[in-house]
Amino acid sequence: MAPRSPIESIAIVLYEGFDELDAIGPYEVFENAAEAGADLDVGLCTLEPTNRVTASHGLVVEPAGALDDLADDPDLVVVPGGGWTDGAKHGARAEVERGALPDAIAERHRNGASVASVCTGGMILAAAGVLDGRPATTHHGAIDDLRETAANVVDARVVDDGDVLTAGGVTSGLDLALWLVERDFGADTAETVAREMEYERRDEVYRAN
Repeated sequence: MAPRSPIESIAIVLYEGFDELDAIGPYEVFENAAEAGADLDVGLCTLEPTNRVTASHGLVVEPAGALDDLADDPDLVVVPGGGWTDGAKHGARAEVERGALPDAIAERHRNGASVASVCTGGMILAAAGVLDGRPATTHHGAIDDLRETAANVVDARVVDDGDVLTAGGVTSGLDLALWLVERDFGADTAETVAREMEYERRDEVYRAN
């Protein structure tokens, strides 16, 4: 695998029915990392332009803009989960069925962006084909569904396969984000962020390489 450059710009893609903590947890980690000195920028965006997007528990968010309208192409695209296992009208399953978000993720990855998922956002990555033949995880309620794809399911809280990362359910998004901070900006910065957030990290990162 070719050497990676540290991530500098991160886009967290929201959609109707996304799980709040899947997106906001990593967002806060990355923002705190930037305040602690990490050279990165993070923003909440949507696939298509919209003024507001409503999460699975009713939180209404005003995104910074649409993914294709960002001034710079993000180095990392993070996809939250939500709404896969409960048959909700909106959420990850609806986005997979609609197809536009998986297609956009696949295109971004082909063009060199790293991609990451939290919870059942992994099912969106699977639909995009970026998990084919690669180690991955997702929320325990969707593990059997992930096994039916071409991904190699791993029993881990966070799975790092270089330019593709996945995390298990909900709170694991904090561990994913903190791991990315540690991987690209050092353990001291990650520890500073974890301490600021009073979060006890779980050392369950599976590294493929």
